[in-house]
Amino acid sequence: MAIQDNDRNINRILFWLLVISTVVRGIIAATIEFGNDEVYYWTYALYPDWSHYDHPPMVGYMIQLFSLNLLFDSEFFIRLASVVFMTIETYIMFRIGKEIKNARIGLYAALLFTASIYAFIISGVFILPDTPLNLFWLLAIWMAIRYFRAEQPKSLHLVLFGLFAGLAVLSKYTGAFLWVGMGLYILLFDRKQLKRPSLYLSILITAICCLPILIWNLQHDFISFNFHSDRVSLFGHINLSYFGTELGGEFFYNNPVNFVLAVIAVIAAFRRKVDMEKTTLRLVLCTALPLILLFWFFSLTRPTLPHWNAPAFNTLILLIACWLPSRKAIIPSLAVLAITVIFGIVEIQTGIIPLDHHTEDEKLGRDDFTLDMYGWHQLETKFADFREVKINEGVMHEEDGIVASQWFPLANLDYYVARPLGMRVMGLGDPDDIHKYLWINEKRGGFKSGESYWFLSDSRFMKDPVALYSDKFESIEPLGIIPIERSGKPVKNFFVYGCKGLK
Repeated sequence: MAIQDNDRNINRILFWLLVISTVVRGIIAATIEFGNDEVYYWTYALYPDWSHYDHPPMVGYMIQLFSLNLLFDSEFFIRLASVVFMTIETYIMFRIGKEIKNARIGLYAALLFTASIYAFIISGVFILPDTPLNLFWLLAIWMAIRYFRAEQPKSLHLVLFGLFAGLAVLSKYTGAFLWVGMGLYILLFDRKQLKRPSLYLSILITAICCLPILIWNLQHDFISFNFHSDRVSLFGHINLSYFGTELGGEFFYNNPVNFVLAVIAVIAAFRRKVDMEKTTLRLVLCTALPLILLFWFFSLTRPTLPHWNAPAFNTLILLIACWLPSRKAIIPSLAVLAITVIFGIVEIQTGIIPLDHHTEDEKLGRDDFTLDMYGWHQLETKFADFREVKINEGVMHEEDGIVASQWFPLANLDYYVARPLGMRVMGLGDPDDIHKYLWINEKRGGFKSGESYWFLSDSRFMKDPVALYSDKFESIEPLGIIPIERSGKPVKNFFVYGCKGLK
């Protein structure tokens, strides 16, 4: 990759990087169906609140903003914030790198950031709490670096750090680690900042941003905090398979090449072999390492998800860009991204490589994770015809809704089936299983005795409604099977039941 140290040439490369990245991600956003998490966050926009069972409210607000309050409610518009924010974040990475060193380092940072599978796909296409988190995380990092690098620090940069950190927390609780990094740096290297009023003003602004989360949790017995405290623990029985899964996920999510470069760059930083100004180097390490190490620690005793500490790896990209011994190392990183994107799209749409070998109707597709994002539009069409037949036969009625026991497939059925057919979807299960549907049920009028519901069970996550609801309905009967096909072959089944006479 020939990159001349010429601002005009670098700007041209950056421009085309941003354009190509945006177009490619926009096409993916428009053509791939939602994953389970994404379609669930659609309900945040459908029923906005100050906070939610699982996460703070920002992702819902972004969906509302970019879809014009769901006026445009296709996959593309619901995901549009992710597509736009990733482009902005890439430019921010360039600007930070340029300020740290020069435009060439800025371009390296932008290219490596683009190559991150987490940045490009997981938060750059899919609509998740990470979508706004990453934007505000990088803006906060930028303001912190500007503040501490300046000979005469401007209070405005520190105040803006507090604002962006607050908006990051309003996006996802891990945004609080921005203040962990800031506090660690100040306590270890710059304690004179403790005398600055602007520091406390910045903390106050973050706290004000977090008020909606606190108020909502106070109103709901801290249900969200309790939920997340159960997902991580300080103590427990060590299970190295959890740790291995976490490391393997981080290795893939952050791009294997980037991951290896990050490890080497951190080691080089501690050996003082990274060409980065000392203040910035310390700030980057103080911000990134605590989040990474904490989730490594949690993963020793229970399952964790590898994208939880991904913002920290994004921060380390600045370290890699300054340490990078050769610009040629960026080429395999981008190649891994390209291969992953192409293979992923082809596999989701065609299933060219068989990932599932089950032949039983009740288990078909169980091992093929790509089916999370395939077949929902097909289900809508087939269920519409199936439903019409059963209504005409008098087996079910036009007003009957859909019921399920977990937040997925509740949200999938809500968006892809009930929404276009004008049906009502209700969650009938434990709060820990139905999550936000505990409140959606109330907004939709609640349950009433004598009602009947459709129950659809995916063969990938087979649920027996008799085992779930035998004490809740007068009768439960199987009505049929709806097969989902891909490339002319059945890949999963939906078992349809009629649950009649709610007790």
